[in-house]
Amino acid sequence: MATSLLSHIKALSLLIFLLLFIQHHGRAQRLFGNPFPFSGEGFLNQGQGQGQGQGQGASFFPKFPFFTFPNYSPPTTFDDGDEGIATPGASTPADNSDPNAQLDPRANPDLETNFKGKWTIVSKNSGVSGMHIIVLPNNKVIMYDASAFRISDIKLANGVCVPFKDKATNKELQDCWSHGVELDVINNAKIRTLKLLYDPWCSSGGLAVDGTLVGTGGWDDGVKTVRYLKPCETCDFQEYQTALADPRWYATQINLPDGGFLVVGGRRAYSYEYVPPAGKSNKKANFLSLLDETTDLDENNLYPFVHLSTDGNVFIFANNRSILLNLDTNDVVRELPALPGGARNYPASGMSALLPIRLDLHNKRNGVVPAEVIVCGGARHDAYGLAGKGTFVPALDDCNRLTITDPKAIWRTETMPSRRVMGDMVILSNGDLLIVNGAKLGTAAWWFAEEPNFAPVLYRPDKPVNNRFEELEQTDIPRMYHSSAAVLPDGRVLIAGSNTNPGYNYTSKYPTELRVEAFTPPYLAPELRKHRPEITPDRAAAAAQLGYGQRFEVLFRLRGPRVSTAEIKVTMYPPPFTTHGYSMNQRLVVLDKEEVARVDRGQYRVVVAAPPSAVLAPPGYYLFFVVYRGVPSEGIWVRIK
Repeated sequence: MATSLLSHIKALSLLIFLLLFIQHHGRAQRLFGNPFPFSGEGFLNQGQGQGQGQGQGASFFPKFPFFTFPNYSPPTTFDDGDEGIATPGASTPADNSDPNAQLDPRANPDLETNFKGKWTIVSKNSGVSGMHIIVLPNNKVIMYDASAFRISDIKLANGVCVPFKDKATNKELQDCWSHGVELDVINNAKIRTLKLLYDPWCSSGGLAVDGTLVGTGGWDDGVKTVRYLKPCETCDFQEYQTALADPRWYATQINLPDGGFLVVGGRRAYSYEYVPPAGKSNKKANFLSLLDETTDLDENNLYPFVHLSTDGNVFIFANNRSILLNLDTNDVVRELPALPGGARNYPASGMSALLPIRLDLHNKRNGVVPAEVIVCGGARHDAYGLAGKGTFVPALDDCNRLTITDPKAIWRTETMPSRRVMGDMVILSNGDLLIVNGAKLGTAAWWFAEEPNFAPVLYRPDKPVNNRFEELEQTDIPRMYHSSAAVLPDGRVLIAGSNTNPGYNYTSKYPTELRVEAFTPPYLAPELRKHRPEITPDRAAAAAQLGYGQRFEVLFRLRGPRVSTAEIKVTMYPPPFTTHGYSMNQRLVVLDKEEVARVDRGQYRVVVAAPPSAVLAPPGYYLFFVVYRGVPSEGIWVRIK
């Protein structure tokens, strides 16, 4: 009997060791065969049928078992510095010796204002909740969400319906709801419905060189889909269901210097691949060990932060680790220091952006223009699991900068005015960053967050440390899970979405949100209106087509005293694809100026050089701004190729 007991103890010890090994190396999901044990949408098999308007697909999900550790209970208190996945990493408090300075020492300071911004309702009902959002070169805004639940608040036009098979009953049904819309912000928020055949739920996207929206991945029948939408008055989605090699649910897509797209990650997709030509299919993807190694029990590495660096390498950040990847050789150039404090990617859902690329300030160092990444907010590694049990832990409140072109780079850390998870971070046309949306407690997923963060924050990267953050005017609409933000050509920021529920639920604590707002940043203060440059229409047309390295001039009007060359910035901004708190392919390029000359009273000519290479500015459409002491003009569309 003693021998039998000893055998049982040994077997139990071996099992515990195996489970701990799997937990440490982030392979629990892959080995145990359940694709959704830690679902980013909350526990998919719970809470079905809560609230009104659930739609025909409420019983859509099969009942997968959940993998758990027997009798495992997380500690109730944690060290704030817990790094979760064990990798070396460190950060240092930010100081004013940042190697990638954003301030032109020759310029007068930006014009000051006490204006904290203004919120305006653009649309009282967008019909579809804005889970995904992008601005097209025709100034129309595309928004879409999931089709899994077969419900929205607007029907497809002209009685059109999409056939589908209900997985619960195996019956052939018709989905007549629209799951995507085109919003015309300029013309009274007019809405045009769009038809999607394959589910784009939690997908990725970007603009092609010709301005076509190219979306990738999604859920279920859309998981390997590539979808196209041209910017025209009557265009609709064209979709290819089997284009991708790996399933891309919660993946990230960026533009490349050759005009193509790279897609990275996704649930159970530890790989990257290139978007194939329309109608073609990829046979296989490229394995990326970082994505496997950074998958912890709550994943925390979905929607990885991916930025094209100024040296041509690709920066990939997942969970709390990051690498530079050479796409020509498929080799990791180097692994950067781990970022301590918690997890930053979905469902921990922090924010990230590439800071403005200052071609006007920096000479190339060793042939490379400096590139700096910022990562803000997120959640503790255990926050998702605790939220599933009803405990909502505080989100992170730090912002961290890393010069990714510096071989000896270290993270430099600052503190935001408030904690934030599921926030959005957009780069404004003057080089400031706007942090908006999200919550102060919990993580992303259905019902997994509390305490909405109503106050947007302005971050000025060129200000002295401890003077970079400014809290702005609050909204009164909670923008929680599935919110989005987009910079408009007129300088405002469009805010949409928020749906913490499966389907459409208008009576829950945080209901499905269909109102669309526009936030007016401080640089559009009434008292600064007289300082706003105005690009003259004839020169706007002349700048519409640019070549790399091309020298060109733009005329603009500006009232007031004469301006110096250093007081003018010229910026280019490609419209990003935003979802789940991350704006894909977002960058602001500040062009090198040759001169600013007065040509008449109140009229100036600025001579600038287009970006010298596609590594600095991939080909395609950009919003082009002239900025005077922090006050931007309205944007005009230009295309570089």
